[in-house]
Amino acid sequence: MLTACAELVSELGYDGVTTTLIAERAGVAVGSLYQFFPDKRAVVQELTLRNLDSFLAELSKRFADPAMEHWSQAADAVFDLYISMHRTVPGFSSLHFGDVVDLRLLDGRKDNNMVLAERLTVLFANRFDLPPDRLKLPLAVAIEAADAVLNLAFREDPDGEPEILAEARAMVRGYLATRLDT
Repeated sequence: MLTACAELVSELGYDGVTTTLIAERAGVAVGSLYQFFPDKRAVVQELTLRNLDSFLAELSKRFADPAMEHWSQAADAVFDLYISMHRTVPGFSSLHFGDVVDLRLLDGRKDNNMVLAERLTVLFANRFDLPPDRLKLPLAVAIEAADAVLNLAFREDPDGEPEILAEARAMVRGYLATRLDT
């Protein structure tokens, strides 16, 4: 059902998807869908959580590479994976980490970007032996800024306007350097 939802979101956008369409695409009765999910939002929430888990699992693998010696390489890995998922993962370009649906889709107590910032803080802190309290705010600010510029990059070009992507990367690395290289 999640795969069907992702495909439909890619094709129709979030607003065009219904539980009936999800059930039809998944080859199940709509009643079966309702056994697992109360509504479309719940299906999309689970899909978004699956994407976040995949994102973090892949980053964990990349962060484990001994060749990754500096936080800037990790920042590039985050950036590269996000762009790759935007281009290749069905539904991701429409949903991102849920902000299109609800700013608090991932966790009802905090916004989606803060959830991502907290998870990235743990990865960066563990990999580079940096104090989490030194990382959390800069990563949250970098994510917010990157989110806006990446939206601009993908607005007209489904692969992302290369010059804007380069600017976003430079912006994030430059900002983080002022906070993490001190």
